[in-house]
Amino acid sequence: MDSDTRRPLEGHVVLVTGASSGIGRATALALSAAGARVAVGARRTDRLDSLVAEVEQAQAPGEIVALALDVTDPASVERAVAATLGRFGRLDALVNNAGLMQSGLILGADVREWQRMVDTNLLGSMYAVHAALPHLLASKGSIVQVSSTAARSASLGSGVYAATKFGIGAFTESLRQEVTARGVRVISIQPGFVDTELTSHITDPTMQAAAAEIASSMRTLQPDDIAAAIVYALSQPEHVSVNEILVRPTDQVR
Repeated sequence: MDSDTRRPLEGHVVLVTGASSGIGRATALALSAAGARVAVGARRTDRLDSLVAEVEQAQAPGEIVALALDVTDPASVERAVAATLGRFGRLDALVNNAGLMQSGLILGADVREWQRMVDTNLLGSMYAVHAALPHLLASKGSIVQVSSTAARSASLGSGVYAATKFGIGAFTESLRQEVTARGVRVISIQPGFVDTELTSHITDPTMQAAAAEIASSMRTLQPDDIAAAIVYALSQPEHVSVNEILVRPTDQVR
């Protein structure tokens, strides 16, 4: 597809999950500004409507459409992919961003929180890949897995969250080996501490306080920083596959 330096993704069609806030929202805005046609999916559809309105008011070159999407429901994921194809006729990239973090100690944990993290972070990303992959093979497209530095090193209180991110890493590498020779690029984005709503999911007061202390101790990343990395990876020539990008705040030690 034709593109230029101002609109490197002109005409590309991208589905972004977890687009109602944070990295997903910023990524949708950046993709649209880069010329992509973007389908944004999330459960909080009122926020998606606000995102669509912002793109339209900014007169961004890339068209955008909002889709109700619950990544923990395979049928919902299939409908979102089908709706993207129905609207734009193709799919060139999937940005798997939906996720939640409910940090806490293993002893005495509410295992329902474990289930929610596994269902959303790990299985949700798998369901999205499964639904989108046939269409991405047809377009020789790209899959972006938004992971975390927790995929590299688990820490006290993040055992289950890190387990989901380690799982995403294993799934992503296996996926890359399966599809790279068929022209599909697989990209893992691993952000460090980003100023988003992610820590608001934490229900343990001690862990909430710890997260707030960490955030106040450094110049945190902004969602736009990660969105820029995603646009960079997707904008490379077809023969270039940026398989992994690790982005930490300069002040982050681990």
